[in-house]
Amino acid sequence: MITQCLSIMRREILYLWRDKGLRWILIAGPLLGMLLFFATYNREVLKNIPTAVVDLDRTGSSREMIAQIKYSEDLDVIARPDSFDQLEELIQQDKIVAGVVIPENFARDVLAGRQARVEMILDGSNMAYATGATGALLQITRAAGARAGIKTLVARGVQPDQARNAYQAIVFREEAWFNPTLNYAFFLVVALALNVWQQCCTLAACTNIIGETGRNSWRQVKAAGISRFKLFCSKSLAHIALFMLTVLPVYILAYAVFDFPLHCSFAALLLFTLAFAVALHGVGTLASGISRNAVDAARFGMVIALPAFILSGYTWPLEAMPPLIRHAVKILPQTWFFQGFNLLTFKNPGWDFMSGYFLALVSIAVACYGTAALIFKAKRL
Repeated sequence: MITQCLSIMRREILYLWRDKGLRWILIAGPLLGMLLFFATYNREVLKNIPTAVVDLDRTGSSREMIAQIKYSEDLDVIARPDSFDQLEELIQQDKIVAGVVIPENFARDVLAGRQARVEMILDGSNMAYATGATGALLQITRAAGARAGIKTLVARGVQPDQARNAYQAIVFREEAWFNPTLNYAFFLVVALALNVWQQCCTLAACTNIIGETGRNSWRQVKAAGISRFKLFCSKSLAHIALFMLTVLPVYILAYAVFDFPLHCSFAALLLFTLAFAVALHGVGTLASGISRNAVDAARFGMVIALPAFILSGYTWPLEAMPPLIRHAVKILPQTWFFQGFNLLTFKNPGWDFMSGYFLALVSIAVACYGTAALIFKAKRL
């Protein structure tokens, strides 16, 4: 029995290897994705954001504000338009992302101790740039507002130390845990590479049943006295082993070469990935079982794999999704894997917490394999 199973596994691996398209998708797809996403998101934060400043006040106070904006490493003042209309034109032409408008009477309001307004204009079509520019400009204006307030109090006779303490009575300190530098690459790069990997694996898994019944090789296997159970168990083991082999280069690059943070053990990460690979293969096997031909199976695989990452809650919280979608996506293994992957690699909350994610993946695998077996058994082959 073991000899037959090994023969079937070797046959399946050779079959997958002879398919050049599938071979390059499985091996090169996730690895190239990892390199591409690392090169794209390697910078920790966005810097030198193209910015323009409109100075309608033209006073010492406004020039001081402009100097503070130029001093920021996050912003790059590349234009000094004379009017709001010129600023709007620069944004429409995609020459700048952020604009700062210092209004008339800015210095007069500051010296009088009144609230001086500075307007920020952001190109909302580029969310990454807009978010970065907002944070940088808010930090600058808060600091400038505190300095202006201190000067006003000093001008009214308040001692400098008292004036400074008045504006520093509450100190807001920001501290990020688990990703202290708020490096976007740590959060996104590996997940995007794994998304490519899971799509490739889903397509391969969708050939599990239809790959035999579609080309009538099942008749030859049946004539050799090999049972359906033995055939598809052996094929499934070969697929899952191949899935794990193709994900290893991604993990080695991420955590050994690029030195991404990994707060759990490598063994725990591999075990969790194995649970996902089994569940993912179960979904692909079910899609293969209900397909009429290989083209249908590939279509089912794409329909499942492509939106699964977006709906997994990794890049957009599940809590922000409509209730129907939020509950429906829990039948997909990608939801449990990407949520659990984030928790495991960043926080390592322990087995008691992660066991729920393992159980969900195992349950999905059992349900899909069981349903696929019933469907395959009902077919007349």
